[in-house]
Amino acid sequence: MDLKTLIAAGAIPRIGTGFDVHALTEGRKLILCGIEIPHTHGLSGHSDADVAIHALCDAIYGALAEGDIGRHFPPSEATWKNADSAHFLRHAAQLVASKGAAITNADITIICEHPKITPHAQTMRTRLADLLEIPITRISVKATTTEKLGFPGRNEGIAAQATVCVLVPAE
Repeated sequence: MDLKTLIAAGAIPRIGTGFDVHALTEGRKLILCGIEIPHTHGLSGHSDADVAIHALCDAIYGALAEGDIGRHFPPSEATWKNADSAHFLRHAAQLVASKGAAITNADITIICEHPKITPHAQTMRTRLADLLEIPITRISVKATTTEKLGFPGRNEGIAAQATVCVLVPAE
């Protein structure tokens, strides 16, 4: 449903937050926000370990009171081994649509020392907008460091957090 229709109908804004972290490892591609980023290491995980998409999925599921990504795609299931996380995000977007709801905006922060995210942020936004089927103006992707503190500061892993606002039809 489109935002204007939802707003006119008195839709309720619901906020969701998500967080994910994966260790860096040799021998894997680094996938963030659905795109491959040139880097010496990739992220370790059952799927492609895209921390940004995983955090975004959790934020969407949270806004809908639908649990988390593990509830929908259990890592114990071999089906999801090395899976493209774009599939998970499409599922979350379809769940939003099935409830007659709409994502008003999504804000993703990637937390790492390396690689630098800013050169890839626009491509990431484009990919996420395509997967969610919403205008790019509703997607923000940014990065921060931990000032060399903790596991991201030691280049041992990458974390991501996401916040979304979803307009849900009034009950």
